[in-house]
Amino acid sequence: MKIDELIQTAETDLRGRFEEIDGIALFNQEKVLNAFREEQIALRHFAPSTGYGYGDEGREALGKVYAHAFGAERAIVSPALLSGTHALTVALFGVLRPGMRILFVTGAPYDTIRPVIWGDGNGSLTDFGVDFNLISLTKGGKIDLRNVAAHLNMWHFDMIYIQRSRGYELRDAFTVEEIGKLCSFVRQKGFEGCIFVDNCYGEFVERTEPTEVGADLIVGSLIKNPGGGLAPTGGYIAGKEKYIKLCEYRLTAPSVGGEIGSYAYGYQPYFQGFFLAPHVVAQSLKGGLLIGRCMERLGYRNFPATDKPLADITRAIRFNTEKELCDFIQSVQDVSPVDSFVKLEPWDMPGYDDKVIMAAGTFVAGASIELSADAPIRKPYTAYFQGGLTYEHCKLACRAVLEKLLK
Repeated sequence: MKIDELIQTAETDLRGRFEEIDGIALFNQEKVLNAFREEQIALRHFAPSTGYGYGDEGREALGKVYAHAFGAERAIVSPALLSGTHALTVALFGVLRPGMRILFVTGAPYDTIRPVIWGDGNGSLTDFGVDFNLISLTKGGKIDLRNVAAHLNMWHFDMIYIQRSRGYELRDAFTVEEIGKLCSFVRQKGFEGCIFVDNCYGEFVERTEPTEVGADLIVGSLIKNPGGGLAPTGGYIAGKEKYIKLCEYRLTAPSVGGEIGSYAYGYQPYFQGFFLAPHVVAQSLKGGLLIGRCMERLGYRNFPATDKPLADITRAIRFNTEKELCDFIQSVQDVSPVDSFVKLEPWDMPGYDDKVIMAAGTFVAGASIELSADAPIRKPYTAYFQGGLTYEHCKLACRAVLEKLLK
């Protein structure tokens, strides 16, 4: 089958899925628009600030818009949160104290957060006397509720940690419905602590966010979904006010909390990116489905399968050899608007256990809401594809990928 015919067939197969995604985008666009209108966002909120940032209206309004759209009581949205991992770290150290215990219910967390939890002598939570238990997923990649219940009966836990996206694991991301059921389940079992969700890659994929179904805190990166491709850096923490206050004390200082924080470059990209995010996420989802469907037709296994519900913007594709894997990643780089000429090599990326090869020819360095792909160099050889600011760019990338693989 010719490449254009393969793509056209895939688009026909996915027509119903694309209409569903567009409906979710419309719903979320209205939700975000209502948040802007409710908080009466004005041009003055885009203005830069310097120094301590006392009375910074832009910073305060941006947090209120996020909280409103995510169904949260309060939110921190800040360029001082340098990445998703940093935002998660600030939130964890903000809420937890020596002697407390975390229950990880979605298996091992993402590579870069593991040293934050159990690193030895690096200032990790373990170094500060925070203990943890880790529950593996079932063979089907789902939360083991029976094991969760057993742990809650045996120990006292102060936090339950949920990672929504797959990270570098071969399992599907968790839907908001699944997260909501878990929240209800642990509350019925008497858990009274903080339900914490790593929400990276999941924002605006569905009609609701975890904070709307029982989660106490959600955390993410602004150079992923909610930044809409415009936010140049930053992260967010949203949820219950009592926990957000603790996170503010950790981000700044216990004496000032959320009262300070300036940004000398202005907030317009953050507001505008958030406004565009529902549409951009929809473009990314449709692009990922297209590539996934074409790869399935060529015999490559996808996670999730293209007929399954979507819960984040990432797509895992398994390859037979390291060369196939690297060719796939390189083809994404080749069709990037920035650094398309770069020839990629696996390297020892900070925070990862294996060498990583990464295609990220993006306007914002490392932004995974833009078309990007990466993979640890280990068996089974699996590429993790995400992003795409426009469906058209994803379609061009799909053609480039197929041309390289079909050689």
